[in-house]
Amino acid sequence: MSATFAIAVHGGAGPFTPDDQPAAMERGCVLAARAGHVLLRSGASALDAVVEAVAILEDDPLFNAGTGSVLNEHGEVEMDASVMEGEKLRAGAVALVRTVKNPVRLARAVMERTAHLFLAGSGARALAQEAGLQEQDPRAFVVPRMAARWERERLKRHPLPAAPGTVGAVALDAHGHVAAATSTGGTSFKKRGRIGDTPLIGCGTYADDRTGAASATGHGEAIIKVVLAKAACDAVEEGFSAERAVAAAIARLERVGGGAGLILIDRQGGIGVSCNTERMARAWIDASGTERSAFTRGGP
Repeated sequence: MSATFAIAVHGGAGPFTPDDQPAAMERGCVLAARAGHVLLRSGASALDAVVEAVAILEDDPLFNAGTGSVLNEHGEVEMDASVMEGEKLRAGAVALVRTVKNPVRLARAVMERTAHLFLAGSGARALAQEAGLQEQDPRAFVVPRMAARWERERLKRHPLPAAPGTVGAVALDAHGHVAAATSTGGTSFKKRGRIGDTPLIGCGTYADDRTGAASATGHGEAIIKVVLAKAACDAVEEGFSAERAVAAAIARLERVGGGAGLILIDRQGGIGVSCNTERMARAWIDASGTERSAFTRGGP
């Protein structure tokens, strides 16, 4: 067992919007990172740490995941999530979730309780009930801020600029294993049934002990086209540092014109953060125990 462990989390990337609450969103990321770090310090797995960190962000109404998710064009919440661990490349993902309080825990259940990797809609809900996961009325996910946003979008018949976004976490544990988790309410005023990058392994989430773990946020269709999370991990395999790897992956978005952000932790505990958007809420605690956070573009 190594004494090296670290964690990074993000709370969404995009342009500045009236919905932003920079100090509170940065603080939310810090609290999630701290919770995951406590687990890592106690010897828990990277998977435990990232699931706990993301569940905390899902419960925070400031973020577009779990409670606080954006609404589709019909005024409904449809949530996606995924998890992956780097030792055996196990993964689980869910999409079109409407009643499960913490979709990230349901994604973990897919990985641990089924022979499948991806469940959606009613099948995902059936597994949640089998696993005893907490459910609630879909209306409980809708916060006043997002209800007001949807009403403005309904009147204009098109989405407003991106809402505070997708959440995610990456971690390295003391056993040398990495993991990643990502969760989202998706794109505001999206078509019913739209699925973005978050539950797609390699796009929104990826983890491999031989390289590292990554979680993405931003324009899902663009992220899918360049397989963003896997691209960053592949760059580590090519010898890039964590910081260079995320920068190289984000540069791929120029070809498809998408805005996104990415966090990555490599197998040595190096942390990389990059985005081509105006802001990306994030926080991290590195292998030395140093805690940092940021909201605007620039810096790690």
